[in-house]
Amino acid sequence: MKLRIGARDVGEGAGCFVVAEVAQAHDGSLGAAHAYIDAAAKAGADAVKFQTHIAAAESTPGEPFRVKFSRQDASRYEYWKRMEFTEPQWVGLAEHCAREGVEFLSSPFSMQAVELLMRVGVPAWKVGAGEVSNLPMLQRLAASGKPVILSSGMSPWAEVDRAVETVKKNCAVLQCTTSYPCPPEKLGLNVLGELRERYEVPVGLSDHSGTVFAGLAAAALGCDVLEVHIVFSKESFGPDTSSSLTSADLTQLVQGVRFIEKARANPVDKDVAAEGMSDLRRMFGKSLVAARALSAGTKLGESDIALKKPGTGILAARLSEVLGRRLKRGVTADALLAEEDLE
Repeated sequence: MKLRIGARDVGEGAGCFVVAEVAQAHDGSLGAAHAYIDAAAKAGADAVKFQTHIAAAESTPGEPFRVKFSRQDASRYEYWKRMEFTEPQWVGLAEHCAREGVEFLSSPFSMQAVELLMRVGVPAWKVGAGEVSNLPMLQRLAASGKPVILSSGMSPWAEVDRAVETVKKNCAVLQCTTSYPCPPEKLGLNVLGELRERYEVPVGLSDHSGTVFAGLAAAALGCDVLEVHIVFSKESFGPDTSSSLTSADLTQLVQGVRFIEKARANPVDKDVAAEGMSDLRRMFGKSLVAARALSAGTKLGESDIALKKPGTGILAARLSEVLGRRLKRGVTADALLAEEDLE
């Protein structure tokens, strides 16, 4: 199954759709948000994804999650407030993405955010792991007719089943582990195959490892979507910094993904490949040569024969056939033995 996200196909045979997740890395700065678009586009990402937070619509003022995590914000609620952009600012970010040739995505965290993004315009919806159980939101997203990318990090199979059914399989499902940073033993790369078999939709990895390794492994397994967090520096402030890639890392990741895609798309027939390397085989192969000067009539033993390049004489693999035979004529040291030299 394939999805269409903006100008790109996503799914079987379409190549990996690489999403650069900015999230809150901009720290409330509109200028930084725009700079991340430039960096992600330069690195070769297919899409840039933000998170659309409207504090009053998604949280109570007493939300307990990470209350003291910031020197600047008295509470997580205040942090969400600081992360808000106005609708015209979101429009500007979307237009910037269009100019750079990358798709603009943003995860909504409230119904108001959904409606805002509907007005701004997104080619697809990205649903964060914490919203997979939010059926009213999923129903609204499904009604839009746009494809949905679901992160499954907090959900058991039954919850993912229900979410996929709710969006009518017009979706891609991502394996995701809600651990920041995610250690290799918790990545769950095995789940990619299980997702593909269970839902028959495009699948992928939402990676929080903070390395290029997980994404490359997922690409080697044929993932259709790869989402990674990005940050300008590992020394930056932000809740996702430890699980993010730098822009230089993202460049390397995209190059690696494209390299792997090309390799996977071009299977090699070993026999055909070997036929095309006949000159190299002769150059680097080993032949039977005289270990020293040998006279006519010598009965050849192992001490009389050496195995040396090039492979243009009797090949080394035939040593057992030659042992015990006699020379018809004398040969010099290092002379390649030939059939006409043997009785």
